[in-house]
Amino acid sequence: MATSTPAPVPVPAGSDIPTYSQVQETTFDRDLHAVDWADLATLVLSLFDEPDGKKQLAKRLFEAIQNIGFFYIINFGLSQEDVDRQFSIGKEIFKLPNEEKLKFRAETENGGYNGYKPMGLRETSPGVYDKTEIYNIPKFIPALELPQPDIVNHNRPIIEGFARHIHNQIARKLLTLFAIILELPEDYCLKVHRYDERSDCHLRYIKYHRRTEEENEKAGGIWTKGHTDFGSMTLLFRKPVAALQVRTPESEWKWVKPYPESITVNLADSLHFLTNGFLKSSIHRVVAPPPDQRDVDRLGVLYFVRPEDSLELRPVVSETLRRLGYDQTTDNSALGITAGDWVKARVIEGVDRGVVQSKIKDQPIIGGVVAKYYD
Repeated sequence: MATSTPAPVPVPAGSDIPTYSQVQETTFDRDLHAVDWADLATLVLSLFDEPDGKKQLAKRLFEAIQNIGFFYIINFGLSQEDVDRQFSIGKEIFKLPNEEKLKFRAETENGGYNGYKPMGLRETSPGVYDKTEIYNIPKFIPALELPQPDIVNHNRPIIEGFARHIHNQIARKLLTLFAIILELPEDYCLKVHRYDERSDCHLRYIKYHRRTEEENEKAGGIWTKGHTDFGSMTLLFRKPVAALQVRTPESEWKWVKPYPESITVNLADSLHFLTNGFLKSSIHRVVAPPPDQRDVDRLGVLYFVRPEDSLELRPVVSETLRRLGYDQTTDNSALGITAGDWVKARVIEGVDRGVVQSKIKDQPIIGGVVAKYYD
């Protein structure tokens, strides 16, 4: 994958973020052919601003989503140094003492998710709990301001600049392409994904702590059961520790390769509801890495793009949907649910202490709508 290299964003004076070094990729796909990579399309996002570029990208994206709701983007206007700096910030957050992190704990039991999620809130298999730490930072608007640890406050210009670039320069272009595919005005999706309005968009740092062989065996090698994401799309910055798998239309699990200088994008629930399933919420899971990567922790940086909280998840009127047979509402129970209510309800159900996740198949969420989980 050829990429251009943008200049890194300058680091503000006084910042002392350590240099971050990514771990080595697995060699098991070369040596033992034990890793079956998914065949995913790649969008060169820099084409967006070139003559006829949006049309080319929309055509490529349309072809990609016919098969699976996962794809890569490259040339997205951030340097590898910019990305690695965010990994380093995440690493420093998770190094804080537990008592300090817990000062910023997210109220997940009430549907909140911004702030810190400690390990062990979810029983993933009988007697086995998750080993995942999460720190979520909401959009930088007055309505969503929250107390933050010093590492976040001291580096706010870097974090905010990174998050705003993702929203305004990456997500904006992808949402425009979706509108073109749907034969809607180019700004149609942008009008319900405005940065300055209240929504559940957020930047996430995540740490999957390594598991022992005994823990992996008890969990059947599954760290996070197959699921869909809650919003419009998820942007996953490359992390070399292979563990993400996508479910194909043939119900097979394929590994998602962490290509250098790329972002992995997957479509999520809101776009599924808004297009009657034409833009499919992609099913994915996290599993134990290949053996040569199991002795390291898996750190990640993601950005979740979600519609404004007040948006009703009602299918849009689109010539594309009519022509392809997606113009009839397939799930009337979803009508009347807002994007904000959907996220809140899914967060609450996701940390239900009375539920073992490995046993869930269909989980009622809100208004009769069911979230499905996959082995």
